[in-house]
Amino acid sequence: MPGETGHHSVGVGSLLTILRDGQARTRGELVQLTGLARSTVSQRLDALMHHRWVVATEDAISSGGRPAAAFAFNESVRVVLSADLGATHARLAVIDLGMTVLVERAVELPIDQGPEATLGWLVTAFQDLLEQAGRDLAQVCGAGVGLPGPVEHTTGQPVNPPIMPGWDGFPVPAWLGERIGAPVLVDNDVNIMALGEHWAARPEVDHMIFIKIGTGIGCGIISDRRLHRGARGAAGDVGHIRLASSDVLCRCGNVGCVEAVAGGAAMAATLRAEGVDARGSRDVVALMRAGDTRAAQLIRQAGREIGGVMASIVNFFNPSAIVLGGDIAEAGEHVLAGVREVIYSRSLPLATQHLSIRASELGDRAGVIGAAVMVVEHVLAPDTIDRTVAG
Repeated sequence: MPGETGHHSVGVGSLLTILRDGQARTRGELVQLTGLARSTVSQRLDALMHHRWVVATEDAISSGGRPAAAFAFNESVRVVLSADLGATHARLAVIDLGMTVLVERAVELPIDQGPEATLGWLVTAFQDLLEQAGRDLAQVCGAGVGLPGPVEHTTGQPVNPPIMPGWDGFPVPAWLGERIGAPVLVDNDVNIMALGEHWAARPEVDHMIFIKIGTGIGCGIISDRRLHRGARGAAGDVGHIRLASSDVLCRCGNVGCVEAVAGGAAMAATLRAEGVDARGSRDVVALMRAGDTRAAQLIRQAGREIGGVMASIVNFFNPSAIVLGGDIAEAGEHVLAGVREVIYSRSLPLATQHLSIRASELGDRAGVIGAAVMVVEHVLAPDTIDRTVAG
Protein backbone atom coordinates (compact mmCIF):
# COMPACT_ATOMS: atom_id res chain seq x y z
CA MET A 1 0.00 0.00 0.00
CA PRO A 2 1.52 3.40 -0.96
CA GLY A 3 2.58 5.62 1.95
CA GLU A 4 2.99 2.65 4.30
CA THR A 5 6.56 1.67 3.62
CA GLY A 6 8.57 1.31 6.80
CA HIS A 7 5.48 1.41 9.02
CA HIS A 8 4.82 -2.32 9.23
CA SER A 9 6.43 -2.20 12.68
CA VAL A 10 3.33 -0.36 13.97
CA GLY A 11 1.37 -3.53 14.69
CA VAL A 12 -1.67 -3.91 16.93
CA GLY A 13 0.57 -3.98 20.03
CA SER A 14 2.42 -0.80 19.07
CA LEU A 15 -0.89 0.97 18.52
CA LEU A 16 -1.90 -0.02 22.07
CA THR A 17 1.43 1.34 23.39
CA ILE A 18 0.59 4.74 21.85
CA LEU A 19 -2.81 4.75 23.62
CA ARG A 20 -1.36 3.63 26.96
CA ASP A 21 -0.26 7.17 27.87
CA GLY A 22 -3.84 7.77 29.00
CA GLN A 23 -4.80 10.17 26.23
CA ALA A 24 -7.85 9.37 24.07
CA ARG A 25 -7.19 9.79 20.35
CA THR A 26 -9.33 9.87 17.23
CA ARG A 27 -8.73 7.67 14.15
CA GLY A 28 -7.34 10.71 12.37
CA GLU A 29 -4.79 11.40 15.12
CA LEU A 30 -3.70 7.74 15.10
CA VAL A 31 -3.29 7.85 11.30
CA GLN A 32 -1.03 10.91 11.71
CA LEU A 33 0.98 9.38 14.57
CA THR A 34 1.58 6.02 12.88
CA GLY A 35 1.71 6.93 9.19
CA LEU A 36 -0.56 3.96 8.54
CA ALA A 37 -3.52 4.01 6.16
CA ARG A 38 -6.88 4.83 7.76
CA SER A 39 -8.24 1.37 6.87
CA THR A 40 -5.26 -0.31 8.60
CA VAL A 41 -5.71 1.82 11.72
CA SER A 42 -9.42 0.92 11.80
CA GLN A 43 -8.64 -2.78 11.42
CA ARG A 44 -6.14 -2.67 14.31
CA LEU A 45 -8.50 -0.68 16.52
CA ASP A 46 -11.24 -3.27 15.84
CA ALA A 47 -8.89 -6.05 16.98
CA LEU A 48 -8.02 -4.12 20.18
CA MET A 49 -11.67 -3.37 20.89
CA HIS A 50 -12.64 -7.01 20.31
CA HIS A 51 -10.21 -7.97 23.10
CA ARG A 52 -11.47 -4.99 25.16
CA TRP A 53 -7.93 -3.52 25.47
CA VAL A 54 -9.35 -0.32 23.97
CA VAL A 55 -12.74 1.40 24.39
CA ALA A 56 -14.42 4.07 22.28
CA THR A 57 -15.29 7.36 23.99
CA GLU A 58 -16.91 10.43 22.50
CA ASP A 59 -14.36 13.12 21.78
CA ALA A 60 -15.69 16.19 23.55
CA ILE A 61 -13.39 18.59 21.70
CA SER A 62 -14.97 17.99 18.31
CA SER A 63 -14.59 20.84 15.84
CA GLY A 64 -18.32 21.47 15.37
CA GLY A 65 -20.41 18.91 13.52
CA ARG A 66 -20.89 15.47 15.04
CA PRO A 67 -18.42 14.40 17.75
CA ALA A 68 -15.58 12.22 16.45
CA ALA A 69 -15.13 8.87 18.17
CA ALA A 70 -11.95 8.76 20.23
CA PHE A 71 -10.22 5.64 21.46
CA ALA A 72 -8.70 5.11 24.88
CA PHE A 73 -6.80 2.37 26.68
CA ASN A 74 -9.17 0.34 28.87
CA GLU A 75 -7.24 0.35 32.17
CA SER A 76 -9.81 -1.68 34.08
CA VAL A 77 -10.15 -4.60 31.63
CA ARG A 78 -7.67 -6.78 33.55
CA VAL A 79 -5.96 -6.80 36.95
CA VAL A 80 -2.55 -7.79 38.24
CA LEU A 81 -1.85 -9.63 41.50
CA SER A 82 1.14 -8.14 43.22
CA ALA A 83 3.22 -9.31 46.20
CA ASP A 84 6.23 -7.70 47.83
CA LEU A 85 7.61 -10.30 50.23
CA GLY A 86 10.21 -9.10 52.72
CA ALA A 87 12.16 -10.98 55.37
CA THR A 88 9.43 -10.59 57.98
CA HIS A 89 6.49 -8.80 56.40
CA ALA A 90 4.59 -8.83 53.12
CA ARG A 91 2.40 -6.42 51.20
CA LEU A 92 -0.10 -7.68 48.62
CA ALA A 93 -2.31 -5.78 46.22
CA VAL A 94 -4.74 -6.09 43.32
CA ILE A 95 -3.85 -3.38 40.81
CA ASP A 96 -5.43 -2.42 37.48
CA LEU A 97 -3.51 -1.75 34.25
CA GLY A 98 -3.36 1.98 35.00
CA MET A 99 -1.50 1.18 38.28
CA THR A 100 -4.48 2.06 40.46
CA VAL A 101 -4.38 0.01 43.67
CA LEU A 102 -7.87 -1.52 44.05
CA VAL A 103 -7.23 -3.34 47.36
CA GLU A 104 -4.12 -4.02 49.41
CA ARG A 105 -3.07 -5.75 52.59
CA ALA A 106 0.07 -5.68 54.73
CA VAL A 107 0.83 -8.63 57.02
CA GLU A 108 3.56 -10.10 59.18
CA LEU A 109 4.89 -13.07 57.19
CA PRO A 110 8.22 -14.77 57.96
CA ILE A 111 9.89 -15.77 54.66
CA ASP A 112 11.90 -18.51 56.42
CA GLN A 113 8.84 -20.77 56.80
CA GLY A 114 9.69 -22.00 53.28
CA PRO A 115 8.20 -21.69 49.80
CA GLU A 116 5.14 -23.99 49.95
CA ALA A 117 3.79 -22.50 53.19
CA THR A 118 4.44 -18.92 52.06
CA LEU A 119 3.11 -19.27 48.52
CA GLY A 120 0.16 -21.42 49.63
CA TRP A 121 -0.85 -18.62 52.01
CA LEU A 122 -0.34 -16.14 49.13
CA VAL A 123 -2.79 -17.96 46.82
CA THR A 124 -5.53 -17.85 49.49
CA ALA A 125 -4.79 -14.21 50.32
CA PHE A 126 -4.94 -13.26 46.61
CA GLN A 127 -8.36 -14.96 46.27
CA ASP A 128 -9.66 -12.98 49.27
CA LEU A 129 -8.36 -9.71 47.84
CA LEU A 130 -9.89 -10.40 44.41
CA GLU A 131 -13.23 -11.00 46.08
CA GLN A 132 -12.90 -7.70 47.98
CA ALA A 133 -12.14 -5.92 44.70
CA GLY A 134 -15.17 -7.52 43.02
CA ARG A 135 -12.94 -9.29 40.49
CA ASP A 136 -12.13 -12.94 39.78
CA LEU A 137 -9.22 -15.08 38.58
CA ALA A 138 -10.48 -14.90 34.97
CA GLN A 139 -9.63 -11.18 34.93
CA VAL A 140 -6.07 -11.67 36.20
CA CYS A 141 -3.51 -11.15 33.42
CA GLY A 142 -0.50 -12.00 35.59
CA ALA A 143 1.11 -11.93 39.00
CA GLY A 144 4.32 -10.20 40.08
CA VAL A 145 6.32 -11.27 43.12
CA GLY A 146 9.32 -9.65 44.80
CA LEU A 147 11.54 -11.83 47.01
CA PRO A 148 14.15 -10.72 49.57
CA GLY A 149 17.12 -12.44 47.93
CA PRO A 150 18.86 -12.97 44.59
CA VAL A 151 16.54 -14.18 41.80
CA GLU A 152 17.47 -15.47 38.37
CA HIS A 153 14.95 -13.36 36.47
CA THR A 154 14.72 -15.58 33.37
CA THR A 155 13.52 -18.58 35.42
CA GLY A 156 12.10 -16.70 38.41
CA GLN A 157 14.01 -18.99 40.76
CA PRO A 158 15.73 -17.79 43.94
CA VAL A 159 19.51 -18.36 43.86
CA ASN A 160 21.26 -19.17 47.19
CA PRO A 161 19.15 -16.65 49.13
CA PRO A 162 20.91 -16.09 52.49
CA ILE A 163 17.76 -15.48 54.59
CA MET A 164 15.39 -17.85 52.78
CA PRO A 165 16.05 -21.46 53.82
CA GLY A 166 14.40 -23.99 51.48
CA TRP A 167 13.84 -21.49 48.66
CA ASP A 168 17.03 -22.10 46.64
CA GLY A 169 16.05 -23.08 43.07
CA PHE A 170 12.33 -23.35 43.96
CA PRO A 171 10.20 -22.96 40.76
CA VAL A 172 8.10 -20.05 42.03
CA PRO A 173 6.50 -19.09 38.65
CA ALA A 174 5.43 -22.65 37.82
CA TRP A 175 4.12 -23.44 41.31
CA LEU A 176 2.17 -20.19 41.61
CA GLY A 177 1.13 -20.02 37.94
CA GLU A 178 -0.50 -23.45 38.16
CA ARG A 179 -2.68 -22.27 41.04
CA ILE A 180 -3.75 -18.90 39.70
CA GLY A 181 -3.83 -19.74 35.98
CA ALA A 182 -1.82 -16.75 34.80
CA PRO A 183 1.85 -15.96 34.06
CA VAL A 184 3.97 -15.22 37.13
CA LEU A 185 7.07 -12.99 37.08
CA VAL A 186 9.51 -12.95 39.99
CA ASP A 187 12.36 -10.61 40.84
CA ASN A 188 14.44 -9.41 43.74
CA ASP A 189 12.50 -7.08 46.08
CA VAL A 190 14.83 -4.12 45.50
CA ASN A 191 14.49 -4.42 41.72
CA ILE A 192 10.71 -4.24 41.85
CA MET A 193 10.91 -1.26 44.23
CA ALA A 194 13.21 0.47 41.72
CA LEU A 195 10.68 -0.26 38.93
CA GLY A 196 7.83 1.15 41.01
CA GLU A 197 9.73 4.28 41.94
CA HIS A 198 10.88 4.80 38.35
CA TRP A 199 7.27 4.50 37.19
CA ALA A 200 6.27 7.17 39.76
CA ALA A 201 9.09 9.49 38.62
CA ARG A 202 8.57 8.74 34.94
CA PRO A 203 9.46 9.43 32.31
CA GLU A 204 12.15 12.03 32.80
CA VAL A 205 14.60 9.91 34.80
CA ASP A 206 16.90 7.91 32.51
CA HIS A 207 19.44 6.77 35.10
CA MET A 208 18.35 6.09 38.66
CA ILE A 209 19.67 4.24 41.70
CA PHE A 210 17.13 3.01 44.24
CA ILE A 211 18.58 2.13 47.65
CA LYS A 212 16.57 0.03 50.06
CA ILE A 213 17.70 0.46 53.65
CA GLY A 214 15.80 -2.06 55.73
CA THR A 215 17.00 -5.09 57.69
CA GLY A 216 19.74 -5.26 55.04
CA ILE A 217 20.83 -2.90 52.27
CA GLY A 218 20.34 -3.41 48.54
CA CYS A 219 20.06 -1.35 45.43
CA GLY A 220 18.12 -1.40 42.17
CA ILE A 221 19.63 0.14 39.06
CA ILE A 222 17.66 1.80 36.28
CA SER A 223 19.96 2.42 33.31
CA ASP A 224 18.57 4.10 30.22
CA ARG A 225 15.07 3.61 31.66
CA ARG A 226 15.52 -0.15 31.93
CA LEU A 227 16.23 -2.28 34.96
CA HIS A 228 19.84 -3.48 34.96
CA ARG A 229 20.02 -6.95 36.51
CA GLY A 230 23.56 -8.02 35.62
CA ALA A 231 24.73 -11.40 34.36
CA ARG A 232 23.24 -13.50 37.18
CA GLY A 233 20.74 -11.10 38.72
CA ALA A 234 23.22 -9.94 41.36
CA ALA A 235 23.69 -6.36 40.15
CA GLY A 236 23.22 -3.76 42.88
CA ASP A 237 24.24 -5.88 45.86
CA VAL A 238 25.87 -2.90 47.54
CA GLY A 239 25.17 -4.16 51.07
CA HIS A 240 28.31 -6.27 50.94
CA ILE A 241 30.75 -3.57 49.85
CA ARG A 242 33.53 -3.38 52.43
CA LEU A 243 34.01 -0.37 54.68
CA ALA A 244 37.70 0.09 55.45
CA SER A 245 36.84 1.51 58.89
CA SER A 246 34.99 -1.57 60.15
CA ASP A 247 35.80 -5.11 61.25
CA VAL A 248 32.22 -6.15 62.17
CA LEU A 249 31.36 -9.70 61.06
CA CYS A 250 28.54 -9.83 58.49
CA ARG A 251 26.01 -12.67 58.03
CA CYS A 252 27.65 -13.29 54.62
CA GLY A 253 30.86 -14.41 56.39
CA ASN A 254 32.97 -11.38 55.44
CA VAL A 255 33.91 -8.51 57.74
CA GLY A 256 33.19 -4.81 57.40
CA CYS A 257 30.21 -5.02 55.01
CA VAL A 258 28.19 -1.80 54.96
CA GLU A 259 25.05 -3.83 55.80
CA ALA A 260 26.68 -5.18 58.99
CA VAL A 261 27.27 -1.59 60.11
CA ALA A 262 24.42 0.47 58.66
CA GLY A 263 21.54 -1.98 58.09
CA GLY A 264 18.46 -1.89 60.31
CA ALA A 265 19.36 -5.20 61.96
CA ALA A 266 22.82 -3.86 62.85
CA MET A 267 21.42 -0.66 64.35
CA ALA A 268 18.83 -2.60 66.38
CA ALA A 269 21.63 -4.88 67.69
CA THR A 270 23.68 -1.82 68.75
CA LEU A 271 20.68 -0.43 70.66
CA ARG A 272 19.99 -3.81 72.30
CA ALA A 273 23.60 -3.97 73.47
CA GLU A 274 22.95 -0.62 75.14
CA GLY A 275 19.87 -2.03 76.91
CA VAL A 276 17.22 -0.62 74.58
CA ASP A 277 14.43 -2.93 73.37
CA ALA A 278 14.78 -2.83 69.56
CA ARG A 279 14.11 -5.95 67.50
CA GLY A 280 14.45 -4.60 63.98
CA SER A 281 14.62 -1.64 61.62
CA ARG A 282 11.04 -0.47 62.34
CA ASP A 283 11.80 -0.25 66.07
CA VAL A 284 14.87 1.90 65.38
CA VAL A 285 12.75 4.38 63.38
CA ALA A 286 9.98 4.34 66.02
CA LEU A 287 12.56 5.16 68.73
CA MET A 288 13.96 8.03 66.66
CA ARG A 289 10.45 9.42 66.14
CA ALA A 290 9.82 9.18 69.87
CA GLY A 291 12.83 11.46 70.42
CA ASP A 292 15.54 8.90 71.22
CA THR A 293 18.76 10.77 70.39
CA ARG A 294 20.88 7.60 70.26
CA ALA A 295 18.62 6.11 67.57
CA ALA A 296 18.75 9.40 65.66
CA GLN A 297 22.58 9.44 65.85
CA LEU A 298 22.80 5.85 64.62
CA ILE A 299 20.48 6.58 61.69
CA ARG A 300 22.43 9.65 60.62
CA GLN A 301 25.72 7.76 60.91
CA ALA A 302 24.22 4.91 58.87
CA GLY A 303 23.32 7.51 56.23
CA ARG A 304 26.96 8.66 56.18
CA GLU A 305 28.30 5.09 55.82
CA ILE A 306 25.85 4.40 52.98
CA GLY A 307 26.72 7.78 51.45
CA GLY A 308 30.39 6.75 51.41
CA VAL A 309 29.60 3.65 49.36
CA MET A 310 27.20 5.62 47.15
CA ALA A 311 29.78 8.31 46.41
CA SER A 312 31.89 5.74 44.54
CA ILE A 313 28.81 4.51 42.70
CA VAL A 314 27.82 8.06 41.74
CA ASN A 315 31.26 8.60 40.20
CA PHE A 316 31.07 5.25 38.41
CA PHE A 317 27.45 5.21 37.21
CA ASN A 318 26.56 8.94 37.05
CA PRO A 319 22.83 8.63 37.89
CA SER A 320 20.46 11.60 37.66
CA ALA A 321 18.56 10.49 40.77
CA ILE A 322 19.17 8.49 43.93
CA VAL A 323 16.02 7.39 45.76
CA LEU A 324 16.05 6.03 49.32
CA GLY A 325 13.41 3.47 50.30
CA GLY A 326 12.87 0.73 52.88
CA ASP A 327 12.03 0.97 56.59
CA ILE A 328 15.03 3.11 57.60
CA ALA A 329 14.31 5.62 54.79
CA GLU A 330 11.08 6.33 56.71
CA ALA A 331 13.41 8.18 59.11
CA GLY A 332 13.39 10.88 56.45
CA GLU A 333 15.72 13.81 56.93
CA HIS A 334 18.12 12.10 59.38
CA VAL A 335 19.13 9.41 56.92
CA LEU A 336 18.95 11.71 53.87
CA ALA A 337 21.17 14.30 55.60
CA GLY A 338 23.85 11.67 56.27
CA VAL A 339 23.75 10.31 52.72
CA ARG A 340 23.79 13.77 51.09
CA GLU A 341 26.59 15.07 53.31
CA VAL A 342 29.04 12.38 52.15
CA ILE A 343 27.96 12.07 48.51
CA TYR A 344 28.27 15.81 47.89
CA SER A 345 31.64 16.02 49.60
CA ARG A 346 33.20 12.92 48.00
CA SER A 347 31.75 12.66 44.50
CA LEU A 348 33.01 14.52 41.44
CA PRO A 349 31.31 17.92 40.97
CA LEU A 350 30.26 16.99 37.41
CA ALA A 351 28.44 13.88 38.68
CA THR A 352 26.59 15.75 41.46
CA GLN A 353 25.81 18.97 39.60
CA HIS A 354 22.23 17.95 38.75
CA LEU A 355 21.90 14.93 41.06
CA SER A 356 18.67 14.61 43.03
CA ILE A 357 18.81 12.63 46.30
CA ARG A 358 15.37 12.08 47.79
CA ALA A 359 13.16 9.71 49.76
CA SER A 360 10.84 7.31 47.97
CA GLU A 361 7.57 8.85 46.76
CA LEU A 362 5.71 5.55 46.99
CA GLY A 363 7.04 4.51 50.43
CA ASP A 364 5.71 1.07 51.44
CA ARG A 365 3.92 0.76 48.10
CA ALA A 366 7.02 0.91 45.87
CA GLY A 367 7.34 -2.88 45.76
CA VAL A 368 3.74 -3.79 44.89
CA ILE A 369 3.55 -1.02 42.29
CA GLY A 370 6.86 -2.19 40.80
CA ALA A 371 5.76 -5.84 40.67
CA ALA A 372 2.65 -4.70 38.77
CA VAL A 373 4.76 -2.55 36.40
CA MET A 374 6.92 -5.63 35.69
CA VAL A 375 3.83 -7.71 34.81
CA VAL A 376 2.05 -5.02 32.79
CA GLU A 377 5.17 -4.27 30.72
CA HIS A 378 5.40 -8.00 29.97
CA VAL A 379 1.70 -8.58 29.23
CA LEU A 380 1.23 -5.39 27.17
CA ALA A 381 4.53 -5.60 25.27
CA PRO A 382 3.73 -5.05 21.57
CA ASP A 383 4.82 -8.56 20.50
CA THR A 384 2.79 -10.18 23.33
CA ILE A 385 -0.33 -8.23 22.28
CA ASP A 386 0.28 -9.11 18.61
CA ARG A 387 0.41 -12.81 19.58
CA THR A 388 -2.69 -12.57 21.82
CA VAL A 389 -4.71 -10.86 19.07
CA ALA A 390 -3.47 -13.24 16.35
CA GLY A 391 -4.12 -16.27 18.57
